[in-house]
Amino acid sequence: MSYDRTVRLERDFATTVTDVRQALADQGFGILTEIDVTATLKAKLDHDMEPYLILGACNPPLAHRALDIDRAIGLLLPCNVVVRQDGDHTLVQALDPQTMVTLTGLDRLGPVADEAAARLDAALASLT
Repeated sequence: MSYDRTVRLERDFATTVTDVRQALADQGFGILTEIDVTATLKAKLDHDMEPYLILGACNPPLAHRALDIDRAIGLLLPCNVVVRQDGDHTLVQALDPQTMVTLTGLDRLGPVADEAAARLDAALASLT
């Protein structure tokens, strides 16, 4: 089972991060959290790695609908989007929202996951 939606871009990391932020905003997502994995591993472990950023994206109406169905769904929120360097390319990866339905077994989350997936897919498609 694939749990991600991925696009491979031929542009630099910094430009991609800016573009991803805008693409998500255009689909109603705000960024709640940001984890610079590269900086964290360097600071804590003195480990060097390629640029790797995790953005915690949230679409408040979708989050509200999901939380009304299952309060514990917060464990799977926000929608994580990874921007990472991969050789000469930059990858943008989003967690497949259907993972919420698969992990919880709650079919009532299906419509929320479908809409989240459509919005994430639109954001990713706008990057290419």
